[in-house]
Amino acid sequence: MAVGTLSPVDQTPPAQWHGVPEFLALLAYGELAAYYRLAEDAALAPTLAGKAAIARMGAAQFQHFETLREALAARGADVFQEMTSFQPVLDMFHIRTTPSTWLEALVKFYVGEGLAADFYLEIADGLPPEVAAVVKDVLTDRAHAQFVVEPVRQSVLASPKERSRLALWARRLLGEAIAQAQTVLASREELADLLLRSSGNLNRIAQLFDEVTERHQERIRLLGLED
Repeated sequence: MAVGTLSPVDQTPPAQWHGVPEFLALLAYGELAAYYRLAEDAALAPTLAGKAAIARMGAAQFQHFETLREALAARGADVFQEMTSFQPVLDMFHIRTTPSTWLEALVKFYVGEGLAADFYLEIADGLPPEVAAVVKDVLTDRAHAQFVVEPVRQSVLASPKERSRLALWARRLLGEAIAQAQTVLASREELADLLLRSSGNLNRIAQLFDEVTERHQERIRLLGLED
């Protein structure tokens, strides 16, 4: 079965499908929102090479959205209808973390991509196998994000002041991302159920936030922003 193609609805037990459309829609809106936010961030790029890099990142995000839209359509769900309820909370995250500089935009993209993948891949383990394959294909396609590492490292090595400022920015991104995830899980019982179903552990949600923080620190070290 090709990635992005799901089997007919009647081949998946109803209990196994519970919460899956909502999860795919959440992920789809995350990718779509990232796409048009990147279009805005391109204006901050100081060079044509930077603008082209942003364009590549945006193209990847939009392709991810299309993959998820097709996955929902294969299950008889409309992506735009399903995404509506997630728009306010994800838009609020972007409003609260609007970058003011090119480097802030790069750090936001790199850190935000990683945080989203940490949360969503955990939930993916509770999905039907063919759906999980689609989700993991989308979330592990992050080669385009590697462009961020070198320019950020070079800038922070050259300027301790810049390093301190971006380290603070990265901590803010982590806090906002965790608050966003907590809001979504608290307001959408079906998504919390997916996470619990994947682990079978009632304490898994609290543990997940600790693990996400640890992985965030690994990305921060890679960018040269460690304390």
